Amino acid sequence: MTGSQERRFRPLAENEMNEAQRKVYADIAAGPRGGVRGPFNALLRSPELADRAQKLGEYIRFQSSLPARLNEFAILITARHWGSQYEWHAHHPLALKAGLSAAVAADLAQGRRPAAMREDEAIVYDFCKELHQKKFVSDAAFKAVADKFGERGVVDLVGVSGYYTFVSMVLNVDRHPLPGGAPDPLPPLN
Repeated sequence: MTGSQERRFRPLAENEMNEAQRKVYADIAAGPRGGVRGPFNALLRSPELADRAQKLGEYIRFQSSLPARLNEFAILITARHWGSQYEWHAHHPLALKAGLSAAVAADLAQGRRPAAMREDEAIVYDFCKELHQKKFVSDAAFKAVADKFGERGVVDLVGVSGYYTFVSMVLNVDRHPLPGGAPDPLPPLN
C-alpha cells in the first residue's frame, strides 16, 4: 500500500546515473512503453537486472499469445493479490481499453470473484487465483487454459502472473507513489 508513506528509492536524474544505468534507461524510454515509469526507477539500482526485467516485461505486455483483455485482466488479478496500488492504477485503464468490463474490474478491486465474467475471463481468473493462493494449479484449471489457449497460453499466463508479481513486489518495497498524489484505487482486504 502506498498511502502517504515516503518512497524508499528517490528518483534518479539522468545525470546521476552511471553508464550502465543510462543505457538501460535509454533502451526503456525508446521502447513500446513510451517512458520510464513504475518499477524501473528502483530497478535501475541493478542495471543488468533492470535490463533483463524490461525485456521480459516487453514480451509479456506487448507480445503475449493471450488477448490483451485477458493479459491485462491477469495483471489486475496479480495487482489485487499483492495490493499493488501503482500497478492497479497503471493497468486498470489499459484493461478497460482492451475490453474488460468495468463491473468485472470493480468486483476484483473489492476482492470479490467477478460476477459478470465472460467464459475466457473465468478461465483466466480461476487459474490465476489458484496460482497465487495455492502456489500451484489443479488439473482442471490447467486443462481449461490449455484447451482454450494452448500450452503456449498456459506458459504466457504463468509468465504474466510471475512477472507482475515481481513488479508488484518492487513497487510495494519502494512504496512507489501514484502520479499526482492520486488516492489508492484498491481498498484494503481483510
